[in-house]
Amino acid sequence: MKLYDESIKELLAGIDMSTAKKLDIVNADWKDVGDHNLILRADMAYELGGGIFPAVSAMAVTCNDEFVNTDEVFLIGPDLNEIKEDIPYARIAIIKVAEDSLGDGNTLYNAIRKIEYVRYHINPEGYMTRISASNNREPVRVGKEAIEKGLDFAKVGKLFIDTYHENKNIEAVKLIFITAKDVNYNGLLQQAKHLEDITGTIDHIFKNVIMDCGSCSLQKICDEVEGLRELHFSAQK
Repeated sequence: MKLYDESIKELLAGIDMSTAKKLDIVNADWKDVGDHNLILRADMAYELGGGIFPAVSAMAVTCNDEFVNTDEVFLIGPDLNEIKEDIPYARIAIIKVAEDSLGDGNTLYNAIRKIEYVRYHINPEGYMTRISASNNREPVRVGKEAIEKGLDFAKVGKLFIDTYHENKNIEAVKLIFITAKDVNYNGLLQQAKHLEDITGTIDHIFKNVIMDCGSCSLQKICDEVEGLRELHFSAQK
């Protein structure tokens, strides 16, 4: 699983991790309220990535210990109890799986999508995520009462990691929450789109195993990403 590795390098190169704080998630327990996580505007403290602000969501899968070898949650910028108004936001997830654990062909694509869809099943009390997969946006409405009860990114991150690990193929998760204002969110968005293009290309390859690469709209992605052409040729065989 090296399909995302070069893109992960580029993504992390654009983030100043020297300013990141590693959060203690050992005892960071918080309730997941499932489908009942509705926060009305009157009950919210603020929105992360609301309105005109960026709200970037990026996910990549790897087998490389260089990127992630244990569960970790990092924060760049103010924590939830320090935020007083709507601000930009990004959440980056780098997921480590065992080599060859996801299969190949459509099995590989479906396994990656299953990991991605975890985010639809995480509902920390007082932290309402509103996902728009079509434009990689993931704004969050944060409740006043939850802030008063002590909600922070350590608790949110712990719930994310616990839910990811319900998938037996996942070995470790690195989460990076970003709320700092002086971050290149547009650059992060472009990287997030590129990661999604890679996933989409995997699906395209196995739905169109006989095709003219020269006329394919995804040729640029195949040229750039190590392993995609090999997937295509194996599909043709």
